[in-house]
Parts: sequence; C-alpha cells; structure tokens
Amino acid sequence: MRAMLLGFALGVWCLQQQARLPDVYLWIACAVVFLVAATCGAMQPRARIAGFAIAACALGFGYAAMRAEVRLREQLPVAYEQRDIELKGFVRGLPQAQADGVRFLFEVEANGAGVRNFPRIVRLLWMPAERANASAPPKLLAGQRWTLSARLKRAHGNANFGLRDAEASLLERGIRATGSVSPARVPRRLSADANGPRLMIDRLRERAHDRIETVLADAPHRGIIVALAVGAQDAVSEADWLLMRATGTSHLVAISGLHIGFVAGLAALICGFVWKRLRLRGASAPLLVATPKVAACGAAAFAACYAALAGFNVPAQRTLWMLLILAIAFLCGRRPASSLVLSWALACVLVADPWAVTSPGFWLSFCAVAAILHAIAAAGRVESQARTQDEDDIDQWDRVDPSEVGQRPERSTKRRPGAMIMRFGVRMRRRIASGVRVQYAVTIALAPLTVYWFSQIPLLGPLANAFAIPWISALVTPATLAGLLLPAPLDAPLLHAAHAALSILCDALAALADSVAPPLWHLPRPGGFALAAACVGVAWALAPRGWPLRWAAPITWLPLLAPASHPAPEGAFRVTALDIGQGSALVVETARHALLFDAGPGPESTHAGERIVVPYLQAAGVYALDALVVSHSDSDHAGGAPAVLQSIAVRQLLASLPASDALWSDARARGASALRCAAGQRWIWDGVEFRVLWPQPGPLAGKPNRQSCVLKVTSAAGRAALFAADIEADVERDLIVRGRADLRADVLIVPHHGSRTSSTEPFLDSVGPLAAIFQVGYRNRFRHPHPTVYARYALRPVALSRSDEDGAARIDIGADIVLEKFRQTHARYWMGR
Repeated sequence: MRAMLLGFALGVWCLQQQARLPDVYLWIACAVVFLVAATCGAMQPRARIAGFAIAACALGFGYAAMRAEVRLREQLPVAYEQRDIELKGFVRGLPQAQADGVRFLFEVEANGAGVRNFPRIVRLLWMPAERANASAPPKLLAGQRWTLSARLKRAHGNANFGLRDAEASLLERGIRATGSVSPARVPRRLSADANGPRLMIDRLRERAHDRIETVLADAPHRGIIVALAVGAQDAVSEADWLLMRATGTSHLVAISGLHIGFVAGLAALICGFVWKRLRLRGASAPLLVATPKVAACGAAAFAACYAALAGFNVPAQRTLWMLLILAIAFLCGRRPASSLVLSWALACVLVADPWAVTSPGFWLSFCAVAAILHAIAAAGRVESQARTQDEDDIDQWDRVDPSEVGQRPERSTKRRPGAMIMRFGVRMRRRIASGVRVQYAVTIALAPLTVYWFSQIPLLGPLANAFAIPWISALVTPATLAGLLLPAPLDAPLLHAAHAALSILCDALAALADSVAPPLWHLPRPGGFALAAACVGVAWALAPRGWPLRWAAPITWLPLLAPASHPAPEGAFRVTALDIGQGSALVVETARHALLFDAGPGPESTHAGERIVVPYLQAAGVYALDALVVSHSDSDHAGGAPAVLQSIAVRQLLASLPASDALWSDARARGASALRCAAGQRWIWDGVEFRVLWPQPGPLAGKPNRQSCVLKVTSAAGRAALFAADIEADVERDLIVRGRADLRADVLIVPHHGSRTSSTEPFLDSVGPLAAIFQVGYRNRFRHPHPTVYARYALRPVALSRSDEDGAARIDIGADIVLEKFRQTHARYWMGR
C-alpha cells in the first residue's frame, strides 16, 4: 500500500514538471501503462508491488493532468486585459489592509463582458480614489456581495533563475486573474450576502482577527498572535519576521502541524476527562462508549476546527489527515503503522491539492514528519533495550538494601523513596534524549530542503527551537485559543497573557541572535545532484546504530556545502537580467567578481529589491558585490538598493545620485566606498573591461533620466554589453557625438525600457546589437515597450528578450554569445495560460 501511495504522489509531482499538458497520444500512453502495470501486479505475485506502484504513478499523473485542464480552462482573454469589466460576486477569505489599499479575493458570479469560462477567483486591490475628499475603501467582510468595475490582468508572476515561480502559487490558490477596482463606476454593495460552509469559516476567522486587534491594539507582537489564531501572516511586523528568520523559528508563526497536533492532544485529554465523569440516563458514559474512542473523536474534531481557522494550509492539512486516519483506524480497532498513516495523508493532500508539491511548506512538513518517524524507528530497539535495563536496575535497587549486599534479598511491597526519585530521573532522561533525537533528526533532514528553497541554514535553529517550540505550544497557543473561546471581556486577560509570554520568548530569541554573528549560514541553491546526494546522506545519518560507515554520511553533504562555481571563465562574463517587473536589475559576473547594475523597485512599489534581487544573489552564491552601480535616482532603479546594502556586503557604491541622497551615507556606514559615476572611469576584472560612458564629470544637471550612468562591459574576445539605463534621445545623440565607436556592443540593455523617447535609429545603428533585452513589467501602466520602438528592433537582425514574456534572461558573453530565456528553458504548462 505504501508503494502505491508513494507512486501516486510521484505521478502528481511528475505532471507539475511538464512544459505542457498531455496531448491525446500521451493520454493513450498513460492509459496503456496503467492497464499493463495493474495487470502485471494482479497476475504476477513477484511483481505485485512494482506493478501496482507504476499503475498508481500513471493514475496520479493522469489525475493531476485532469485537474490542471479543468483549472486552466478558466482564463481571461488577452483582449480583455486592462479593460474596465463589471463584475458581480462576493468577497472571500480575509482581506488584507495595506499601505496602498485593501487586497482581497473576489469570487465572480457574473461578468459584464459575457465571457465564458471567466476566472472564478480574482485577486483585487481596492485603492483610495485620487480625487479630492475621496473616502478610504470600505471595510470588506467575507461573503459581502458587490457589483464593481475592475481592470484585470491574467495571472502573472516574476520568473527568475533559482527562485520559486510565483505563478505556481497563484495557480495553487485558484487565482486566475489579478487587478484593481476601477474608478470608472462606483462600486455598489448588494443587500444579500453569500453563504456557505467556507464563508462561515471565513467569518469566524474575521471575528477572531478583529477581537485580537481590538484587545491587543498596538502591542508589538500582536501580528504573531493573529497568525497563531487564524493563520493570517500579513499583520506580522518586519522586525518579528527578521527575528524569526535569524533564529530559524519562522515556522512557528504559521499554524503548523505541530500546533494542531498539540491542540488535538490537549482536546483528547479534556474530552476523556469530561467523558469519564459524565452520566447519561443514570449510567456512566464510558459504559456506553469507551473513553479512548470519545477522546479520539474529540481530538479529530478540534483539529479540524483549528485547521479551518488556519485556512487549511498544507501543514495543517497533513496533520488533519493523519489525525483523521488514526481516529478512524482506532474506532475500527486497528493500529496502522505510522509510515502508512503518513503515506495516506500524503495522497489525501495531493488529491485535494495537486499543486501542493510546488510549495516549500509541503516538502518541509512531510519530510520533517518522515525524518522523525525514521529516527524514532531507528532508535526504537536501542531505546527498548535501555528501558528494560533501567527498569531492572531500579527494581533491583528497590528490593535490595545497599547495606545488605551479598545477603539473600527478601520480597517487600514497600517502595524505597529513592526508587521514586530514580524513576523520575530516568523518565526525564528518556524524554530529554527523545527530544534531542527528534530535534537532531529534523535539523539534519530539513537542512538540504532549507538550502534549496531559501539558500540558507539558521545556525541557531536547533537551540532556538528547543525552547521556542514548547513555549509556543504549551503557553502561547493554548492561551490564544482559550481567549478566542471565551466571550468579551473575559478574553482580554488570556490574550494579554499570551502576548506577555510571546514577548518573553521574543526577547530571549533576540538575545540569542545577538550572541551569534552571523546567525544565518548562506549557501548557494544546490543543483539536482547535490540535493539528491544530501538527501541520501540524511537517510544514511539517521540509519539505525550498526549501519555500515554511518560516520561517513557527512561526505555526501560536501556538494551541498561547496561554494557556487563561477559562471564565467577568465576573460568572459555573464549578464543576468532579472525579471523584477517594471524596473531594472542586472547582475554581471566575471571569473572572480560580481557587479549589480541597479536594484529594482523598493518598498514604495513592489519590494523587488527585497523579494527578488537579494534572494537571487544569495541563491547564486553572490554574498559580496565588488560594485553596486545605481544608474540614477528613479525608484524603479534605486528603490531596492537599501535592501541590497542591508543583506549583501558591498565594497563600492558607484552611483549617479544627488549629494543629498541617503544612499551615500547608508553605503559609507556599512563600510562601502562611495564614488560618483562619471564618464572616463575604467577598470578591469579577470580580463573583462568596464568603462563608464555617461554622465560627464561635473555637477549633475537635468532630470534624473539624463543623469543615468551608462556602462559598457567588454570581454577579452572583444564582445561587449551596453547598459543604457534610462537615457533618452538627447543623451543618445551626445554619446554618438562623443564617440560612435565606443557604443558598439553585441548585447544592449534597451534604454528606458523601450519608451518612445529613446532607442533612436542613429543610436541603434551605432550600437549594432545582436541581442536586446527589454526589462519591463507585465501590462505596465507606462505601456513599455512602445510598439513603434519594439518594431524598430524587430525589423533588425536582433535576438529579442522581454522580461514580461520570457522572464529573466541570462547572457554568457565570451568568444560567443549565448542567450537563455527562463520561460523557455524552465517552461511549465501554466506559464502564459
């Protein structure tokens, strides 16, 4: 059975790796494989396990493909993007109040465009109107029906090397379009609200959220309390996130399987305690139904309620399915193996959500439980032997007077006081040993996955979790839930007590984080071989005692810990144009040096510097930048620079910024030398020449676009790339006058994102590029690139790449030029759908 369940999961995972959904021939092949494998398994006893596992794999592949076909059937036609469409529907989930408005999910019941297969769930942003005396967006509640006008775009996310595909997350949540509420028509709330079980749960979550916000008000850690109660993490402060990440305790912010399991155990104890003392029709309740069965049902019911409050995230689903399966088995008089329960939970989660395999939480949750079970099973025999020996020693000591050693012992029912103390000490030692063993297993097992998904390992994780997990589980979470169960004003003391306990924990974690510098060990994202070798090493290290060469398991982790290989040989370089939406961020890597040209938007827009640029650098193994070039002061180029300075070591800042810009002092405070970008600057790294062509030395003049720093990078073979930032036609003419030959380049980062005020014909003739890269946002409000300008490039023999269509672009420049587009080499069936 385990093989079949794991085979089903493997088939689901394989489907999510496909560049396109199965055509009719692949469907036929899948059906043939299923029938042949199932027949062989049924008729050949020796091939039963393998045959049924292969058949289950084909079934999982086909099931996931069918679900994908159904979900992708809902899509917004391209012709209706960014057009005002009247929508009628209701609010779902918990709306999130943000600085720029309220973000919420909207379930569409009817659309004014009359489009069939219109997206059923869209994500909208309701911003305050720009007109004077405009009111803020109304308080949105789950189930409220509205008629409103919206401007939508197809579900689209940034696509970058080494980072998670954002479109997969949208697909998993069923969001098939995003956009904003349009001011073209005044939204109107309908009188009748929507109803249903899901909306009832959403309303309960809203009430719990509002109660906590009302009671705790401005408490510094109230966001964590909200997250523990209803699973909404948007209220968690940035300071708390940084602390949790540094100490490896961010999993405690979410309602995880650990919390649900603890609460379910507490519910089982309470239900059993009450049931034992309950009398029904004059008879003791346990005579009607056994107390353990009632406790099991109570635990499963309470776990289901808590998982519903969490929004049924993947770890919550995993724990809930395991508890339900255990409860059903117990009621039926069976005791299934833990591995079988975990396998059934795995299959159930994927039946409900085949896209869960694209989520880090899925892998971390299931692998953590698998590691715990593996470690417990491996140590079971040794622990059993130790327990038997300890009991024998205690019994012998209890029955023999130490002063009469050598005489014949006499049996006595009287227990010595020291025996009770000895038993207590032995039990405590076992529990501590078991806790250490579990923490060791989880730390070792999740380290490769943590590096793969987050490019880091929290060094303080084992120590911090050793006291943070029981503290949160035994104090904070029960107090929070008890406060929600009690009516006002009885809830306030418990919620304040939960926050007080949480404050003590946060202070302890902060002191622990300050004691170790740095608290995080950053590692490059591993490839397939390194990840597979590390996983084999994990199973090897957690094997039972006596397993051959268990001490050699760390050898398999060496590829995971090895530094990232340099992407370019001596004299060559690599340019990675990141997909950050509307903005610019380019990474230049030579054999031993790295340069970042612009850092994308910052907090004033999409947080791309923090969300994309910094994680990409860490995933690529770039922990120090030899130079950070900020071309000019526009926020889509300079906004992410503070996040880069905070997370990445920068040796030199080269920028075209006003002297009053705070970035200068920020860079100097972090130990970087600061220099203004000016024409004539030149340096060589690893045989690669860097030259600044613009602006001219002297005081900055004109608007920021005219001040843009223009950089040319040339390989030892004479191949060059030109970074033109946001220069416009007037600067292009000046550059041609200063030296047409200096502009010659094989790769051009298109000036000003392809606006109609740049990329003039004489400039393109002077550069003569073989490849041109457009860094533009999907359906951006500036409508970059301008159709005329894009046609100007398309009419030339130039290879084109657009970040809104191709994702990130990677260009290796040496003797030859190799262009790689992310959405081509890492294609998935949901891209562009």
